[in-house]
Amino acid sequence: MEHLRCIVERITYQNAMNGYSVIKCRAKGFKELVTVVGSMPDVHVGSVLSLGGSWRVDGKYGRQFQMETFEEALPATVYGIEKYLGSGLVKGVGPKYARRIVQRFGKDTLTVIEEDPEKLLEVDGIGRLRVDRIKKSWEEQKEIKNIMVFLQGHDVSTAHATKIYKTYGNESIRTVQENPYRLADDIWGIGFRTADRIAEKLGFGHEKYVRLRSGILYTLNRLSEGGHCYATRDLLLKTGTELLSVEDSILSMTLDEMIRAKDVIIEDIPVKEDLLSGSGTEKNNKASEKSPGTGPEKAIYLPPFYFSESGTARRLHEIGIGSGQIQVDPEGLADRIRKKTGMQYDQIQMQAILTAVTSKVLVLTGGPGTGKTTTTLGMITAFREAGARILLAAPTGRAAKRLSEAAGIEAKTIHRLLEAKPPEGYQKNEENPLRGDVLIVDECSMIDIMLMYNLLKAVPDTMTLILVGDIDQLPSVGPGNVLRDIIDSGCFPVVRLTRIFRQAQASRIIMNAHRINSGKMPDISNGRQSDFFFIDMEKEAWKAGIPEGDTAALSREAARQIVDLVKNRLARYYRTPAREIQVLTPMQRGAVGAVNLNQALQEAINPGNMGLRRGGYLFKPQDKVMQIRNNYDKEVFNGDIGVIESVNQEEGSLMADFDGRLVTYEVSELDELVLAYAATIHKSQGSEYPIVVMPVLMNHYIMLQRNLIYTGVTRAKKILVIVGTKKALAYAVHNVTVHRRNTLLKERLMKMQR
Repeated sequence: MEHLRCIVERITYQNAMNGYSVIKCRAKGFKELVTVVGSMPDVHVGSVLSLGGSWRVDGKYGRQFQMETFEEALPATVYGIEKYLGSGLVKGVGPKYARRIVQRFGKDTLTVIEEDPEKLLEVDGIGRLRVDRIKKSWEEQKEIKNIMVFLQGHDVSTAHATKIYKTYGNESIRTVQENPYRLADDIWGIGFRTADRIAEKLGFGHEKYVRLRSGILYTLNRLSEGGHCYATRDLLLKTGTELLSVEDSILSMTLDEMIRAKDVIIEDIPVKEDLLSGSGTEKNNKASEKSPGTGPEKAIYLPPFYFSESGTARRLHEIGIGSGQIQVDPEGLADRIRKKTGMQYDQIQMQAILTAVTSKVLVLTGGPGTGKTTTTLGMITAFREAGARILLAAPTGRAAKRLSEAAGIEAKTIHRLLEAKPPEGYQKNEENPLRGDVLIVDECSMIDIMLMYNLLKAVPDTMTLILVGDIDQLPSVGPGNVLRDIIDSGCFPVVRLTRIFRQAQASRIIMNAHRINSGKMPDISNGRQSDFFFIDMEKEAWKAGIPEGDTAALSREAARQIVDLVKNRLARYYRTPAREIQVLTPMQRGAVGAVNLNQALQEAINPGNMGLRRGGYLFKPQDKVMQIRNNYDKEVFNGDIGVIESVNQEEGSLMADFDGRLVTYEVSELDELVLAYAATIHKSQGSEYPIVVMPVLMNHYIMLQRNLIYTGVTRAKKILVIVGTKKALAYAVHNVTVHRRNTLLKERLMKMQR
């Protein structure tokens, strides 16, 4: 193994998930900056690294040092100290003040901060307040460094150590020593595998109960990320034994103990005969707890998903049979609505309006251009005529804004409607319900089982509930398939709009969306008057001299074309700022994946080096960003898109604008943000964009499915450009292999209806 001591000059790339980094370093004996690659989570510019590894020559990127081991030390040189202090690691010190401090104290800078911070008052521009902040930040960093000395010996990254310290404070080391698996339960971003690696270093036994318990919970959580509310017992044990490398019998005993302790909930999966005959799962459930593994197939739930699913079914049933029917005079209603709205309604739309005013729960579904919004406005008009108090809601800020603009009355996000307030949770609930007569919820295909349950808890039995959405779109990112299950249960009136209205027929986006949804190839003939364009990358590759079959080169050319479209061609022709043009892609990885496209688009649209770096991203003023987890403290949620208003390098923070709300992020919180010039189609649900550019190539064949492409196409409001190959587009259109989600909401509703 060769050794290299260097100072970090620049972080070119850093993967927030696995810590893989590409950094540029200044090393003794080398004139040029050295490229170092390897897993170095959260290294900072200015850090001094002692590396072990080997040199290699990459065919594309040239000579690199492949890191195998690394240690981080405090910098010793004046240059290194300035870089270190200016990296944002110490609050109150950015590049400007770092330069002034180092100019005043030179190599003694760190000693001064450590032993006599009052001397910092001698530096021009630094007052008492800033000195106090520097002292506090330095003490925190010292404590983190002490924890790091312990944790780095157990393969814990700096980023994870910071989160551990924020969660447990001075109890961090004791907590980790007692039960490292708590990290997976308590800290977002630390999963079972990381906790397991730490536990192994601490000497925890392979078959220790806390390890097996944590592994089972981890497996259930991973399955929920795929949309499942439960796992079958057989699948859970099979997946768990592979993950944990233990015997099935040992894991089965652990699972039985978890069932007894109510860590998980077990239930029989009903078969059709059960539903038809009326035998319930509760009766079978009691027997199954006595003899796990025998009898009917078992569903294993994490408690939040079990109570959300069973609670959603119960609340829908209670609302459906509840009192409080709104009294609307049906005589001449159709004519009155047409007169008040100035709109024409076909027979199905008018039937939907009449059904809404005579039902307690109604589902309205349909594709683009079929009049969902128009029909919803008709319902609102009818309810208003009856003097009903109407509430409007949608899962995302953008969807709520669209609904509000169309209806002319305020629409709120579901989180705002429920008055989310951490850490107490939702202020609106069964004890403090919503006040109103009618609740209309748009974009319901996006709502997962937990959010739906929290919403329904706040809906009084007397309220009328209207659910609006397109079930042919992708299901929710979170667990469950709520809208489809409600429709498939047959327990509530459902109106499906299918007629495409004349004005919508002029849009090739809308017509092609319906063609795709019915399994037909879209019209890709282009044309100056079209709003739907297809750039054939096979032709473009031929023009660029790319050999046939060189898929990597074709993908790189597609990425280049996408950047040119966004920055130049589309922006100029349609007089639209490049930041308002959204790239939607099937996957995160690859040349035309969201990660790579974001880097390329940022460089093209928003060049410059002034910003905060975290997780491989450099966040700069005017960057478009996306929140990737629900943060109730900040009131920003998974999928929300904002724009960075300002960056404060001295404070190590930035401020982002989310639809008029300014939200502050500390540098340690930036792993909740990603660049959003390009986003996955999954993350785009509930949003519309004036212009969408969408790559469709065989590189993404794993994700190419009809409902994915359909969802992507329907996100475009005015212009859609697909950059891809006919083969990939055809593959997606004809691929209807939709993975079934493990949910029992439909069955629970059917059972309650009997």
